[in-house]
Amino acid sequence: MNNAVTDDTRRAPETGRDTDFADRRSVLRALVAEKNAVVLPGAPNALTARIVEDLGFRAAYLTGAGLTNMSLGLPDLGFVTSNEVVEATARISDVCTLPLIVDMDTGFGNALNAYNTVRKLERAGAAAIQIEDQVFPKKCGHFAGKAVIPTEEFVGKLKACLDARRDGNTMIIARTDVRAIEGFEAAMERAHRMIEAGADMIFVEAPENEEEIRAIGQLPAPQLINFVFGGKTPMMTPDALSDAGFSLVLYANAALQASVRAMHDVLGHLRRTGSLDGVSDRLASFAERQRLVGKDEFDTLADRYDGS
Repeated sequence: MNNAVTDDTRRAPETGRDTDFADRRSVLRALVAEKNAVVLPGAPNALTARIVEDLGFRAAYLTGAGLTNMSLGLPDLGFVTSNEVVEATARISDVCTLPLIVDMDTGFGNALNAYNTVRKLERAGAAAIQIEDQVFPKKCGHFAGKAVIPTEEFVGKLKACLDARRDGNTMIIARTDVRAIEGFEAAMERAHRMIEAGADMIFVEAPENEEEIRAIGQLPAPQLINFVFGGKTPMMTPDALSDAGFSLVLYANAALQASVRAMHDVLGHLRRTGSLDGVSDRLASFAERQRLVGKDEFDTLADRYDGS
């Protein structure tokens, strides 16, 4: 007798880990090669990543600042640990099938620390891993008072990251914060050194005008640009950024900032009035919340294994 399950309703639901991580990395490589200024939002946690996928975005970004703010309630000043980033990567990769770009800050120490962190993040499901050249512990790229390590030291860390990956399609994104410290020309010089070292993508943080943005887009490697609401970089349209040569357009903390504002407004109303009358239209329904976390899939599993 053939006991194979053929009814789709009887199959166990798929989760993120059922999709091969190698496939996600190939998808991201192809996406970057398009150079179409694809917009992707930051996801500081697994629920946000589910929403990002549900809305039809093509990739997601685990933001170090968002993780620090949302999980620790602290500013982006290097408080998050490598293990916390690895755990968040695994949680997101488990429930979201999109390629995930992971911000690993400075690699949490020297070149050996960066090497070890890349190994862990790749196993946890990262499709791309971003490392920056700030002194450890780092600060948000739009904060004052940053410092960067010497170029040669960063090149060594970057090479360690490239050597650490086991899948050649795992992209290593090199970010420089030199613009705010030594000026734009110095940032471009360092960007060229990062390209020579083998970085798959370049991220020049916090350019301050459109002329700088367009110059970055002409570097001989794929480019990522980050827009922070209230930050130093002027906003540009995806069409203009595509024309400038950018592959990815990152809104790292749009979801975080929207969540903070929504929670403040709704909970403020609750505190003032003692009810949700007047703001109920700003709340996700109970059914929508369960849909986003895949409750129906687990109901299917429960029915399958209930013994009846």
